Amino acid sequence: MNNDITSSLRPAIVMTGLFAVLLGVAYPLAMTGIGQAVFPSQANGSLVMDNGKVVGSTVIGQAFTSERYFNTRLSAAGDGYSGLASSGSNLGPTSQVLHDREKEQVANMKAAEPNKAIPADLVTTSGSGLDPNITPEAAFYQVDRIARVRNVEPEALRRLVAGSVEQPLLGFIGEPRVNVFELNRRLDGLGAKPTQ
Repeated sequence: MNNDITSSLRPAIVMTGLFAVLLGVAYPLAMTGIGQAVFPSQANGSLVMDNGKVVGSTVIGQAFTSERYFNTRLSAAGDGYSGLASSGSNLGPTSQVLHDREKEQVANMKAAEPNKAIPADLVTTSGSGLDPNITPEAAFYQVDRIARVRNVEPEALRRLVAGSVEQPLLGFIGEPRVNVFELNRRLDGLGAKPTQ
């Protein structure tokens, strides 16, 4: 009887060990190696370097709030764009907190630009709280303010935004979008000094 238990347990232990090594070590190492070889930038977080220093990532939003820059969407992640607290606000359409926050944001934007329709993504948060993109309409909405503050021709900024619009994948997956981090780096390339 003891021999039957041993002969029954041996294959189970061997298979458990084999699959632990195969799926817990070999497979993750293989996928990491393929990711590093084929997509090294994406595998390392799409980090952007400037003079050997990491200044951001193209896939995680940053809080640009200066009048000199294109502003991002609002973030509900921690204190704003905290990767450790990624989440939406979970406030629904009947939430008074959401209503009050959006009303205040709209009032502030209307005070600065009274005759312009405000794009929805400038007064709402993204689902993850880390969205790096805004709609092209939201980027164009901000052109006049930035042109005024930086003393730059609005048409030059419109061309900059138009050149920064990313089209949907394969022409139909997703929406046109503008990566705010990349747009602001290009904006600084126009000769204005960053003062965030």
